[in-house]
Amino acid sequence: MKTLIRFISITTLTRNTKHPSLKQHNLIIHNHITTRSYSNEKQPISIAPTVSSPSPDGVSAIDAGTSMRKPISLWPGMYHSPVTNALWQARNVIFDNAGSCVGNGVLNKSPGDSRTTILYPFSTDYILREQYRNPWNGIRVGKLLEDLDALAGTISFKHCFNHAGMADSLLLVTASVDKMVIKKPILVDNDLKILGAVTWVGRSSMEIQLEVIQSTEETSDPQDSQALIANFTFVARDSKTGKSAIINQITPETEKEKLLWQEAEERNKLRKEKRKQQKKEIENEKEAERLNALLTEGRVFMDMPALADRDSILIKDTCLQNALVCQPQQRNTHGRIFGGFLMRRAFELAFATAYAFAGRAPLFLEVDHVDFLKPNLRTPSNHSSMWKLWLM
Repeated sequence: MKTLIRFISITTLTRNTKHPSLKQHNLIIHNHITTRSYSNEKQPISIAPTVSSPSPDGVSAIDAGTSMRKPISLWPGMYHSPVTNALWQARNVIFDNAGSCVGNGVLNKSPGDSRTTILYPFSTDYILREQYRNPWNGIRVGKLLEDLDALAGTISFKHCFNHAGMADSLLLVTASVDKMVIKKPILVDNDLKILGAVTWVGRSSMEIQLEVIQSTEETSDPQDSQALIANFTFVARDSKTGKSAIINQITPETEKEKLLWQEAEERNKLRKEKRKQQKKEIENEKEAERLNALLTEGRVFMDMPALADRDSILIKDTCLQNALVCQPQQRNTHGRIFGGFLMRRAFELAFATAYAFAGRAPLFLEVDHVDFLKPNLRTPSNHSSMWKLWLM
């Protein structure tokens, strides 16, 4: 079975950058359990790797070097980024510290109950920095997407799981990612922070907003430090029947949390409207005329290329694709193909497509939407194909 993933409207710019000299491992994760606002943060916990306990009582250290002590479900994390590995270990801590099975009642939680922050100490950690550096001395956005998906998954776990008995009955999967826009360049030599929480909950779906923050000497204002915002939609499924499962509800407490809930509610309504519109034929006359004009120009390219506009090429001539056999190392904690891995591969293919088209290294600006069209089942192979839709 194929696992399909769709990227829509990847906007890029070409650039030239120099590769400066390299500087000098330590990863930091801290979870906000009782914190009620993004600004009120606990001190980060230095790990090698260690993760903070989901309970406020203490901190548990995990020896990442002794894989035999880890549950088998966590072994694939060792083959992903150190952030993804630590986040998956944090999920295991959630299960270990969960209370005894007391039924499957739905609880009301606040966004603060799931709030989690990751700190990347790029300025002092040479090994970590080199794992995220691309050939143009920028950050590997595909690898960052992988971490964003892992963080969103951990946040959804913290919101949905009430006791250890739910680990075998509930399956949480990434359904989609809304538009992601780079607000400013992300530097690989400066410390980076990603924070997020559940902002909206439906019957069986939830939205998690993630915020990428990077401060510099010139950006003291928190708003100026915001580099990227992404909204992940996760859905809950019964692991045995595959049907939708009811999840905990959410009660916003602060004014900011209420505003984020309203914005997420509007996005959910908009998604439903778009799904309805996709099933209809094109009714807008101007849109139909524009498409017909493009098709006419394309037919000239196909039938009489000597008469075609030499400043244009056919979309099919920009197509790149790759095929891969997904290995056990690409699994997630559920034993399925990790959605973050698929997003990274799709992004890197889009980058290569833009590079081949423009002849220069593109600068990533935005992803319009990511849809997982089919579930990531336990399948030995996946096929990924990318068409460059448009460039700026």
